[in-house]
Amino acid sequence: MTRHLYHIWVVAKREWKILRVNRIYFFSMVVFPLLSLVFFTSLMDEGLPEDMPVGIVDLDNSSTSRTLIRRLDAFQSSRVVARYPSVAEARRAMQENEIYAFLYIPRGTADKLLASRRPKISYYYNMSSVMSGSLLMRDLKTISNLGSAGVGQASMRARGYTPAQIQTFLQPIRVDLHQIANPWTNYNAYLSTVLVPGVMMLFMFLISAYSLGMELKFGRGKEWLAKADNNIVVAILGKYLLQSLVFLVLIFFYEFYIYHVLHFPHVGGWGYIILLSVLEVFGSVGFGIFAFGLLPSLRMSMSICSLWAVLSFSLAGSAFPVMGMDTPIQALTWLFPLRHYYMLYQITVFNGFPLIDAWFHLVALVGFTLLPWFVVYKIKNAMLHYVYIP
Repeated sequence: MTRHLYHIWVVAKREWKILRVNRIYFFSMVVFPLLSLVFFTSLMDEGLPEDMPVGIVDLDNSSTSRTLIRRLDAFQSSRVVARYPSVAEARRAMQENEIYAFLYIPRGTADKLLASRRPKISYYYNMSSVMSGSLLMRDLKTISNLGSAGVGQASMRARGYTPAQIQTFLQPIRVDLHQIANPWTNYNAYLSTVLVPGVMMLFMFLISAYSLGMELKFGRGKEWLAKADNNIVVAILGKYLLQSLVFLVLIFFYEFYIYHVLHFPHVGGWGYIILLSVLEVFGSVGFGIFAFGLLPSLRMSMSICSLWAVLSFSLAGSAFPVMGMDTPIQALTWLFPLRHYYMLYQITVFNGFPLIDAWFHLVALVGFTLLPWFVVYKIKNAMLHYVYIP
């Protein structure tokens, strides 16, 4: 045991010299992940998009229509930036991306409202961006409902109805909304908690495969194994000891930043956060080693890692629910570490449910950590006998 620890230390010192000389490690393990962290968290630092441009086509030009426009402009998500004389011009402005939506109020709207003749108010919004389209659709729909409610309120007040009777008639059912875990609807807390770990997993995949590929490329595999007394397990533990520590420090800084500085919700507590961080690092490093062992080639192993990391963003379930995907794709999602990380985060950290509710995802991440056991001897054989082919 002592002899193995000594050789792990010898390999780790060798790896430290390689990390210092090769700047790719510094940029891929520190600089680029930190830039990704700052980019994604600052991109949505307001939580929700605010003051998205909206146009108006007001052919009625009445006090009622002007009231509706002022109310629309007062919403947090919407800002009236232009008025257009026709629907065609407003549509052209939306196609040129000058506005995201516009409200069309035809002539005679106020007169028809007062005469209870059900006028039509139209609104158009661009769903090329799901988030902006959904938020503006909500504001425009609310404004349309407020127009009829305002006229109905005035009519009933003139007839002598009490405020309680008017409220009951206009809103017979009042919704008591309770948003669990994220009552602010902070999209930064929803998206950055999967995008940033996904990008960090990408770098962990690539660096893990790159480290082994460089040994093969420069013919250093025999020397590396000799430092470990020809024990491939000791060689791998020594090689990835420093890398795992650097990634752990990086992940812990990320967790501290989002939960302590940005105050993201974390109902589950710090115990689950630390466990999730450790599993993320070990599972990602294990997958990178497995990818190289599966295809002992620098180019092919890094290609597999890149493909797997990019597909993870679509199959993690954060942008589109997995239950809505086709059955074969649902089965495919179990092969991606980010999917299990995201589910563990959602269940234990974000919602505060016990770990037993996410036991399968926990076992899956442990399984990714142990994947190198299936290919260690293939890696050793590659280092001893394979010839690098560009």
